[in-house]
Amino acid sequence: MSGKSLLKRLDWLTVFIYLALVSIGWVNIYSSTFTSEDVSLFDFGTLYGKQLFFIGTSVVGIVVLLALDASFYERFSSLLYIVSLVLLLGLFPFGKTIAGATSWYDLGFFNFQPSELAKVGAALGLAKYLSDIQTDIKRRKDQLYAFLVLFIPAVLIIPQPDPGSALVFFAMVFVIFREGLPLYYLGFAVLAGLVFIATLKFGTIWVTIFLALAIILFFLLKRKSFRLPVLPVVTITVIAILFSLSVNFVFKNVFEQRHRDRFSLWLRLEKDPEKLESIRKSIGYNTYQSEKAIESGGLFGKGFLEGTRTKGDFVPEQETDYIFSTIGEEWGFVGTSTVVLLFTILLLRLVYLAERQKNPFSRMYGYGVISILFVHYFINIGMVIGILPTIGIPLPFFSYGGSGLLFFTILLFIMLRLDSNRLKEGY
Repeated sequence: MSGKSLLKRLDWLTVFIYLALVSIGWVNIYSSTFTSEDVSLFDFGTLYGKQLFFIGTSVVGIVVLLALDASFYERFSSLLYIVSLVLLLGLFPFGKTIAGATSWYDLGFFNFQPSELAKVGAALGLAKYLSDIQTDIKRRKDQLYAFLVLFIPAVLIIPQPDPGSALVFFAMVFVIFREGLPLYYLGFAVLAGLVFIATLKFGTIWVTIFLALAIILFFLLKRKSFRLPVLPVVTITVIAILFSLSVNFVFKNVFEQRHRDRFSLWLRLEKDPEKLESIRKSIGYNTYQSEKAIESGGLFGKGFLEGTRTKGDFVPEQETDYIFSTIGEEWGFVGTSTVVLLFTILLLRLVYLAERQKNPFSRMYGYGVISILFVHYFINIGMVIGILPTIGIPLPFFSYGGSGLLFFTILLFIMLRLDSNRLKEGY
């Protein structure tokens, strides 16, 4: 495909949204890190200067990604997946520890986080496997192998420890659902999550009583000729009760104290007001300050570089995981709504692009991209405004960081390159 033809077939709406998000993100990184001593936008000793360099690097990456033939990504997807696993393994002997997590390689001028590359590798590897087996993934063996593609990098990332990044890999299960995985798997996952949260909040006894009442209601409905299978429903209920009985043990003996504190704060588990306030001031401090910063912005915000909480460094890690609070304080509800709208349009556009692919590999990869971007977007903003527990994953295209921006860009523009080639035979 010639350069002119490629540019003509590129989805420019997605490109425009990408540029808008990166630009707005950089402006807010500048605002959250700017000091009166800074004199140049191109001072690479500052965080906003480094981010500008990362943006330039990402632009170069885009040119390379678009120049490669679309078939390249499918042909070498398995290799990239294996390389990403090797790099994750290499962190154990050679990784650099930052903020308690051994998640980076120190390259001197740049800290490289291989979990970001692993997300791209997993999206490509899963798409390759599912497209190769040419089935609607009803066989248990195929389901197991597909889950392993996602499970292996997640297991390597959890001990770093980086549970937030590991969660992103599990989110790509939605790709498997799109390709025919029975929905009862999703039902089991939702039920397990609800039982886990309900047990922490209300206790095993109340959860058991509720499930027992559900069984009684089921039999009453059964008598009124509802065609519901008895044995599977009873079996699932018994398993749910046993799972509930194990929740407290897992919570107290498997979770670390900081994770228990985050759940305690999120679900208001601590009954002692003094202890709850102590947790809020330690584990919940970032979220509390972030909420206050966003609240203080009002409808239109305080204005660019006018955020008093931003300037006063009230919100830790504001240029990374909590960048959304800068938008809320300085640009207000209008600014935050604009960002949410841009992300929503981007995700909906990617669903449209994925569905119009003629090549199964391209469609499956597209849904991998959607899954990764959505879970980052949803969890990050939910964390910042206090409706989800603090996990610690960045906002795509916004948060400061070279690895994140570069690999989110790679993730997106591989999809755009595949889409630009969709009418070619096999694509």
